[in-house]
Amino acid sequence: MERDYPVRKRNRLQEYDYSQNGAYFITFCTEGKKALLCRIVGDGVLDVPEVRLSQYGQIVKEQIEAVNSVYSNSRIDKYVIMPNHVHLIVSIGAAEEGTAYSGTSRTPSPTNAEIPRMISTIKRICNRRIGRNIWQRSFHDHIIRNDEDYGRIWLYIDNNPLNWEKDCFYLPLELE
Repeated sequence: MERDYPVRKRNRLQEYDYSQNGAYFITFCTEGKKALLCRIVGDGVLDVPEVRLSQYGQIVKEQIEAVNSVYSNSRIDKYVIMPNHVHLIVSIGAAEEGTAYSGTSRTPSPTNAEIPRMISTIKRICNRRIGRNIWQRSFHDHIIRNDEDYGRIWLYIDNNPLNWEKDCFYLPLELE
């Protein structure tokens, strides 16, 4: 018996050289999209929503901020920790002479090889410190194509807490 499977949308931009330097918008989620990382408090113009990190969220923040001192070829330009997901803008620059990672060489990687390594490290260290796995597998990436795209994503990250109830990851659940 033959099954009809849904046609999956391609995740990666066709004809894009994923080995080149550039900026990427990354999103990764908690397992089951459980609200483990923070609460968004405040609900209006006079009471601007703010992110109040949980103990887990604080661990995630520490690991994200540590990235810029660990990776010599990349940096996190901007991030936001939401109740059940994290958004990052990651910039990959030219590798310093003598380092092995300036993109993916000829390896057909979905994004620059450094990004999966970075996200995996953040998740692994957080899990170790928390004492259990809190993350879904993988992550979503978007190649930032130009300055306008970069600015739009920067604003999206800034405004994510303000627009939490309209977010595609929104679940009206309290922090677990």
